[in-house]
Amino acid sequence: MKENKSTLARITFGFFSLLNTSRKIILNLVFFTVLFIFIIAINSGEEAIVIKPGSALVLNLSGDIVEQKHDIDPIDAFVSEALEQPDTAPEVLLADILNVIEHAEQNDNISMLVLDLKNMQGSGITKLSDIAHAITKFKTSGKKVIAVGEQYSQNQYYLASFADEIWLNPKGWMLLDGYGRYQLYFKSALDKLSISQHVFRVGTYKSAVEPYIRDDMSVAAKEANQLWLNDLWQQYKNDVAQQRGFESSNFDEDVDVLLTKLKAANGNIAEYALQNHWVDALKTREQISNELINMVGSDGEESFKKIVFNDYLNVIKNPFAPNIINGDKVAVIVAKGTILDGNQKPGTIGGTSTAALLRKARMNDDVKAVVLRVDSPGGSAYASEVIRQEVELLKVAGKPVVASMGTYAASGGYWISAPADKIYASPTTITGSIGIFGFFMTFENSLSKLGIHTDGVGTTDIAGFGLTRELTPGMANIVQLNIERGYRDFIELVANNRDMTTAQVDAIAQGRVWSGKKALELGLVDALGNIDNAIEAAAELAGLQNYDTLLIEKEKSPRALFLQSLFGQASVLFNEPTKEIYSENSITKIISQLALEIKQFSQLNDPQGIYSFCLACEVE
Repeated sequence: MKENKSTLARITFGFFSLLNTSRKIILNLVFFTVLFIFIIAINSGEEAIVIKPGSALVLNLSGDIVEQKHDIDPIDAFVSEALEQPDTAPEVLLADILNVIEHAEQNDNISMLVLDLKNMQGSGITKLSDIAHAITKFKTSGKKVIAVGEQYSQNQYYLASFADEIWLNPKGWMLLDGYGRYQLYFKSALDKLSISQHVFRVGTYKSAVEPYIRDDMSVAAKEANQLWLNDLWQQYKNDVAQQRGFESSNFDEDVDVLLTKLKAANGNIAEYALQNHWVDALKTREQISNELINMVGSDGEESFKKIVFNDYLNVIKNPFAPNIINGDKVAVIVAKGTILDGNQKPGTIGGTSTAALLRKARMNDDVKAVVLRVDSPGGSAYASEVIRQEVELLKVAGKPVVASMGTYAASGGYWISAPADKIYASPTTITGSIGIFGFFMTFENSLSKLGIHTDGVGTTDIAGFGLTRELTPGMANIVQLNIERGYRDFIELVANNRDMTTAQVDAIAQGRVWSGKKALELGLVDALGNIDNAIEAAAELAGLQNYDTLLIEKEKSPRALFLQSLFGQASVLFNEPTKEIYSENSITKIISQLALEIKQFSQLNDPQGIYSFCLACEVE
């Protein structure tokens, strides 16, 4: 027996010794890898990136265009890149794109702009309009803009239309299919699983919970969605038609007309695009390369003289640049993403974390006015209220607040915008959706099929209320009353801040979604414009003549800044090419869509279970 114990002890000791040795080896490898990269970064000097005179700036955007990036650990990002793993959710900052184009306009070493948009992913037309405005201003410098591509998605083509010339591969593809709002509906599936859905809402058009209680879109939701989708599509057509010099009727919305034109082009999509004046020329990769070499010269390596977007950004952007301390400031605070309770990372709005940013602006004596840039479909009603209270405190402190609406500022996004002294929206901003809902599921029927039941005693009628018990009529009435109270609070908030009666607000509320253009007509916003217009308005309200803008965001720790700079520099030094974006097939797209729509509800964490959220605001 003692011998067996001794053998077991030796085996156990040997196992843990091996484990400890392996741990030390891994830690040492990581340490020396980081040290190696750090030494290279220090010795690299300033010669890593050079902009040769006469170069073309290639705007090769990769990923979704966003107002604020999600927080990603720099080590994870570096390891992913080192292992050449496809990036499933890359992002590029709108402010970086605008900054690069503006800087390149004034840079004598940049002779032209090339739009290579094949890896550009999602972006609302509001953000695209801001980039298009920057491209238009770039052209006023006399520098040419060329768009090149083997295919153009609808978003990509919108930007391409602002180029002087659009080139497409002879075997390329582009069809403009308009805007739509289609989503998955789960009621029958939940019924088959015997899951009980409990929905409490106020608002005829508050359709965020319809996928869980219906198998199709309601007539009211279809009516409301069609109106704002039409507004966005009309804006798209007007902008593109103006740039291309044809009538907006040139968009082939009738499939029979499209088929007739395709047959005239022998079924060749690229030839159809050329005949229909969508593009100016059909060119192969080789022809595009040779043409650009003729325009800007060769880089000596069988390509044209160029610098790509990320390299240019690294040249002009210093992550350690200190903020100017002295002088009057207009602070800009970005509220992007779903509104959740508590502290949240960048890319998501936190009731506590976003309120802290507003409080920081209030406590900074140099900040004289604040622009709240909202890009959100809403979320937690409680978190929205916490943020609203901080907006009110800014106004009490004598600091005017201007809300600048991005792609979305609906439901909770409108809640936090409403108290601003002035609200700016783009014509294509998706806003409104003034409504409240509560939603949860109980699983008593599902569990009973498995032979699992809940029973017990309590001291009150509501004791033990939970997911495994049937919802009683009394408890349902309590929740509904709370939802109705929340809706009244919402329309009173809007009425008090928009100089309207609650009846007037209710008539345009009920959860209905509006475009920014229509919201202006209804009095929900004060003016149409972008964030620059909002900053100018904030300065004017504060009586400022000379001022700087100050971006107030969650500060990174010294460790995070060091690692971000270190691993970012390493990528530049090793000359890593831009990774291709992970492309899903049709089956995985459906699964991803299902997972995303379920996740949108599962992450909601309002402490009272009350939400002001616009699920229908996303367009396809």
